[in-house]
Amino acid sequence: MHRLDAAAQETARALGTDPPRFTRFRGDGWQIVVSPAALYLRTTAVLLSGLRLFDIGIGTRVGIGIGAVDRLGTRDLSDASGPAFTRSGHALDSLPRTDRLAIAGLPAPGLAWHGAALDTLAHFSARWSREQAEALLHRLLAETRPLRHIAADLGITRQALSARLAVAGEKPLLALIRAAEATP
Repeated sequence: MHRLDAAAQETARALGTDPPRFTRFRGDGWQIVVSPAALYLRTTAVLLSGLRLFDIGIGTRVGIGIGAVDRLGTRDLSDASGPAFTRSGHALDSLPRTDRLAIAGLPAPGLAWHGAALDTLAHFSARWSREQAEALLHRLLAETRPLRHIAADLGITRQALSARLAVAGEKPLLALIRAAEATP
C-alpha cells in the first residue's frame, strides 16, 4: 500500500497536479482520487510499473470510475461518495477473473477506446521485467526529458534504455496516454 501511495504522489508531483487522495479499502483493497480525470491512464501505468519495479510479488485489480465526486470524505475515502466511486465499484465488480483493469462512466459511446487502452496496458504490464518497469516509470514521469538523462540516472546506456522501453511498449502506451489526456 505504501508503494502504491508513493507512486501516486510522485505522479502528481511530476505532472504538477493536486496530490491524489489514496486510502486502503476493505483490507487489501485501495482507492485513489486522481484529478484531472484525464490522468487516469498515466496514473494507472505508473502504479502498475511501481508494483513491478519493487517486485513485491503481487498484482492489483483496478476499477476506474469517471464522474463527479459529491464528497471526498473526512479523514480518508472510506466515507466518500458520488458517481465516480459508484462507477469504480461497478467496474471492479464487473471484471472477469482473468482481467485486471476496467473503466466505467465514460461520457460518450465514442470513447469506448478507453477500454481498449486499458486492455493494451494490461497486456504490456503483465510482461514487464523489473528493468522494463523501471525504465517506463522514469519515462512516464518525465516524458519530455531526454533519454540520455534517464539512462544516466539508471546507470545504463541510452541504447539499453531504448531497448527496455521498446519491449515495455513505450510507443503505443504513450500514444494511448496522450490521447486519454487530450480527451475532455
